[in-house]
Amino acid sequence: MPSYQAPIRDMRFVMDEMLDYPAHYARLPSGDEASPDVVSAILEEGARFAREVLLPINQSGDAEGCLLEGGEVKAPNGFKEAYQQYVEGGWPSLAADPAHGGQGLPPSLAMMLSEMICATNLAWGMYPGLSHGAADALRHHGTEEQKATYLTKLVEGVWTGTMCLTESHCGTDLGLIKTRAVPIEGDAYAITGTKIFISAGEHNLAENIVHLVLAKLPDAPEGSKGISLFVVPKYMPDAQGNVGERNGVSCGSLEHKMGIHGNATCVMNFDGATGYLVGAPNKGLACMFTMMNAARLGVGIQGLGLIEASFQNSLSYARDRLQMRGLSGKQAPEKPADPIIVHPDVRRMLLTQKAFAEGGRMLVLYTAQMLDVVEHGEPGEERDQAETLLGLLTPIVKAFLTEVGFECTNEGVQIYGGHGFIKEWGMEQLVRDARITRLYEGTTGIQALDLLGRKVLMSQGESLKVFTKEIHKFCKTEADNPALKEFVEPLAKLNAEWGELTMGVGMKAMQDREEVGAASVDYLMYSGYVTLAYLFARATKQASASLEGDDKAFYAAKVNTARFYYQRLLPRTKAHAQMIQAGASSLMAISSEDFGLGFEI
Repeated sequence: MPSYQAPIRDMRFVMDEMLDYPAHYARLPSGDEASPDVVSAILEEGARFAREVLLPINQSGDAEGCLLEGGEVKAPNGFKEAYQQYVEGGWPSLAADPAHGGQGLPPSLAMMLSEMICATNLAWGMYPGLSHGAADALRHHGTEEQKATYLTKLVEGVWTGTMCLTESHCGTDLGLIKTRAVPIEGDAYAITGTKIFISAGEHNLAENIVHLVLAKLPDAPEGSKGISLFVVPKYMPDAQGNVGERNGVSCGSLEHKMGIHGNATCVMNFDGATGYLVGAPNKGLACMFTMMNAARLGVGIQGLGLIEASFQNSLSYARDRLQMRGLSGKQAPEKPADPIIVHPDVRRMLLTQKAFAEGGRMLVLYTAQMLDVVEHGEPGEERDQAETLLGLLTPIVKAFLTEVGFECTNEGVQIYGGHGFIKEWGMEQLVRDARITRLYEGTTGIQALDLLGRKVLMSQGESLKVFTKEIHKFCKTEADNPALKEFVEPLAKLNAEWGELTMGVGMKAMQDREEVGAASVDYLMYSGYVTLAYLFARATKQASASLEGDDKAFYAAKVNTARFYYQRLLPRTKAHAQMIQAGASSLMAISSEDFGLGFEI
């Protein structure tokens, strides 16, 4: 079975030393609750829960999968008991509003717990995962009655939540949905339709499931402007707010998936189910985006968690596995062969995992600061800027970390060699679980269009300038720092090039809008690499100042990892820049009807 130790030392480096979380929390109106003792307790206890409760049922849950009988879904053995411990520990309420039973702590603390959960049992983590987004959507857009009925139960974890968007004929293009909502008595609607790919749509972990469902009213306009959002519970709440009669919603079947077998991915049938409008009619997509943005950050954290899990187990294996002698001679002469960690190519794969784990953690915790300010900060310039940065970084967190997450889990299998292909070691499960992260909550291509098209070009580049100005200021301040010269100089050039590439795509798009789609994925990956380069430079500044202290090995490794990133991973930006500049012509030259195969398909 794979092992796992929460990387608390690295988390604390990023939080306390690099990003100064104590000062960050002190600036938040409710930040005094996130004292150093509270933060330490959350990290330590969260690590214990992930390691001792979730990790032991990860492989068994993958092997067992979920069982659908008589319309009811049974999660793998141990999942329900783990969920009860999660609820009893107060974890669902960590960052929720105290007005609804929450602890009122900053969202960043919940995100750190999330990384540990994703690293130890991604499938299990998806059951409570969407409940936070459902609660946020109702908190922002629900009526007072809806908040009173559902929020406390969701915050306590007694009920869980889902988001029901996708239908068999439409995924991202939600304007094509066919699910209908017909007014019945009072303020209720009868919801009829079928949704697919609904994570945790039916299960036995909680007593009720609250579905947030996209549907169209009878008089709805065509397309996405005619989508409304409805809250549709599995069981109707009674007069006391407890579970009442069964609603007209059921699981028609379970999807047979490549990975995340322990999570019930359901086909959900709504047969005249009673639902209630959330927000204004035909404004459901805007309401659902509250939930979707939270989910996108959550999926990015899934990618990070899987990278860390793969790295830790790859490192352990590489230290023990004996194979050949080092190219420069025997490294372990007392053994019949050297451990594979002495070989440069194995080190390349390990350091790729390490760099993306540490860089991804910096990205998540940097973004989490923006989320804290948006959720808890006072209105004003700081919150407005945080909201802009959060919007810019969300698609990067989601897509970049899941793309490199899949790369790193694949490298884990490679490090294990043939053993990586065997189930008992657990490495191939990480690959299968990682593959879905590039798809759900918006594919990489969709995130890329959101970043380049909506966030950057539609703002005339202003959202990007907020970030590139911050990077420019850092580079200017540290220009004469000899410890940072090898990092600041290439970072400054890339930061300038980022703006030039953006302008180039924007100019081309004025003549041909296909240029945006042609450049978008390479633009997102380029953006991710430059963002991590900035964060590694900041980390190096902090680590370099501590090289003579008691923990000098940790700080030296931090600097060396940054150097590896700059020398071996950051050059990928050159290829992405070239592909961005190549334009759309070669992509669009062949008609969709004739791909030059010489035969009909």
